[in-house]
Amino acid sequence: MTQIADEERKTLILTGASRGIGHATVKRFSSAGWRVITCSRHPFPEDCPWEAGPEDHIQVDLADAKNTLDTIGEMKARLKDQGSRLHALVNNAGISPKGPKGERFSTIDTPLEDWQTVFQVNFFSPVLLARGLLDELKAAQGAVVNVSSIAGSRVHPFAGAAYATSKAALAALTREMAGDFGPLGVRVNAISPGEIDTAILSPGTEKIVKEQIPLRRLGEPEEVAKAIYFLCSDQSSYVSGTELHINGGQHV
Repeated sequence: MTQIADEERKTLILTGASRGIGHATVKRFSSAGWRVITCSRHPFPEDCPWEAGPEDHIQVDLADAKNTLDTIGEMKARLKDQGSRLHALVNNAGISPKGPKGERFSTIDTPLEDWQTVFQVNFFSPVLLARGLLDELKAAQGAVVNVSSIAGSRVHPFAGAAYATSKAALAALTREMAGDFGPLGVRVNAISPGEIDTAILSPGTEKIVKEQIPLRRLGEPEEVAKAIYFLCSDQSSYVSGTELHINGGQHV
């Protein structure tokens, strides 16, 4: 097994870093001394106070398979100055199209192009990125964390059918990847957040909190980020193929 020096600065590649869980994850890993390479379909915002700046940001359209594959080369180039090691890949980006009044799309009324786009971002891009960066993950004996959702295991009043089924597929993919990547020394796990206090909460969430969550409160993005950090750190060195529920007991 490759030995990683204790003083080596670790590196995370994170998709969907601009807000909510992703933003909290950037701050959690950065505070622990990690280098965080952020990825989104938008360029680095000029007014962002993030000190790493645009040199650690990569613009990529995960809805476009070719663009995703092409961008992996840029990711590899960014890692060369650290011996082409990647200690963690967190697939956090996800989309859930809504109707004109914010309503969920069901299996009956979801347009085909929305099914395809949702699965490309939520399911296929994690496959492409993990496979494309496998050598770098292997070199660091790194970890992959896929961000699933409680909607992947039940019909949710706000999450659309395409989103929910893509997240269910992502949970299954995590098990398959753990079996395939494990012999190479790379751990693969998933987290499944419930109702987290972010800007994308739908009206009516307070009813779910009152009736379905034993802890009777929303989760904080920082609480999810701490779980992601645990799964990427040496503290979880013998954990692979699991899906960690972060929902205040909602899944019970």
